[in-house]
Amino acid sequence: MIGANIQTALRLIYPSRCVTCGGLVEGEFGLCGACWRDTPFIGGLVCDGCGLPLPGEAAENEAVYCDDCLRIDRPWGQGRASLIYKDNARRMVLALKHGDRHDIVKPAAQWMARSVQPLLRQNILIAPVPLHWMRFVKRRYNQAALLAEALSRHLGASYCPDLLQRPKETGTMDGLGLEERFAKMQSAIQAHPKRCHRMAGRPVLLVDDVMTTGATLAACAEACLISRASEVHVITLARVVKDA
Repeated sequence: MIGANIQTALRLIYPSRCVTCGGLVEGEFGLCGACWRDTPFIGGLVCDGCGLPLPGEAAENEAVYCDDCLRIDRPWGQGRASLIYKDNARRMVLALKHGDRHDIVKPAAQWMARSVQPLLRQNILIAPVPLHWMRFVKRRYNQAALLAEALSRHLGASYCPDLLQRPKETGTMDGLGLEERFAKMQSAIQAHPKRCHRMAGRPVLLVDDVMTTGATLAACAEACLISRASEVHVITLARVVKDA
């Protein structure tokens, strides 16, 4: 009762606000009605490999794939995303990545938890896509790690923040094409030598903020499989959609 009273008092002093526009909202850590309508959530039929929204309907238990996943050999099993990377979704991702907007993490993890349900396995281990140490020092945090930790708490799943390492500085990938991105990520990710035992023989769920071509996630998945993970799946907050 005391705890509930304290929570009520805090809401009166610090009312919940929309993470996009700052307007008042009823629930904690969410979007107002207008911003919810303007946020491109992914639903319906999606690519089983990356979560890209697809037109039409699929037969029950039938996996369908986008053109990219049919053309590119993905080292992971299944993939999902919660948002299309545009409009409000793009603004939230950039605010989380570059604007210290950690308040976005909790609602984002809740959205990702809904999207990731088909990928969950018993004893799954959740891990973030790693940052190179120089990028980490500059940014002071890894947004993928914040999302992965919050998602693991929401799902009650195991979490390993340093399962993977990024010893190779790859720099920005902005403006690069598919082949250039994959070439740049070659040998850029490796398993932490003291964490390999944690994924041996068990499924791994990789978490990142955005998927564009999948080059970074592919490098991470390959590192996990080399370290004998039984299977690898991926979840991102947002998915870049061509001409979206």
